[in-house]
Amino acid sequence: MTVDDEEVRHVAQLARVDLDEAEVERFTDQFAEILEYFEALDSVPETEPEPELANVMRPDEVESGLTQEEALRNAPETEDGYFRGPKVS
Repeated sequence: MTVDDEEVRHVAQLARVDLDEAEVERFTDQFAEILEYFEALDSVPETEPEPELANVMRPDEVESGLTQEEALRNAPETEDGYFRGPKVS
């Protein structure tokens, strides 16, 4: 696919990028190469879509939690029924 200087300038203007003549020439070649890659992608055969995924997770089951006393049983320090941690300042 061919790309001309005007197309490069137009894209640069849309991107609000100022290009000098050397950059326009360099980007003209680079844009042409990029478009060739896209043309190559068009030749890749399409595959069948993957089947829909099924939910394999079990439904949530409500269970009783720990009591406050059980939760604090292994805590190194507690205070007034709560965990006690180091001061952060």
